[in-house]
Amino acid sequence: MLAIDTNVLVRCLVDEDPDQCRRARALVAGNKVFVSRTVLLEAEWVLRGGLRLPRKATLVALRDFLDLPTVTAEAFAATLRALEFAEQGMDFADALHLTGSPEADGFVTFDKKMLGAAIKAGVENVREP
Repeated sequence: MLAIDTNVLVRCLVDEDPDQCRRARALVAGNKVFVSRTVLLEAEWVLRGGLRLPRKATLVALRDFLDLPTVTAEAFAATLRALEFAEQGMDFADALHLTGSPEADGFVTFDKKMLGAAIKAGVENVREP
């Protein structure tokens, strides 16, 4: 299994550089690859912020990538749950933070927007300090 960097993931999703896009897609198609949560976080930021893809298109692209048979993600179930939260309106980074600490008894934040999105998503163990 090969771990991939953000630039490889982004090249799989966006055809900015045809040669790099072809090589990245061939790599993912022909090998088992691992994508970390930090790579997904950075890729979401690049796609949405840097390349100005719409939020929904960005989340769909990440989900489609994670659905590929050769792709394994760090904390796969938690990562998919974070995507679900993001699809319901939560910021993707906040969703990754929230789903990335399963050993904790709860999640504490001053971020009222995150708190509201978590409650809307049915997460019960999120609160203010």
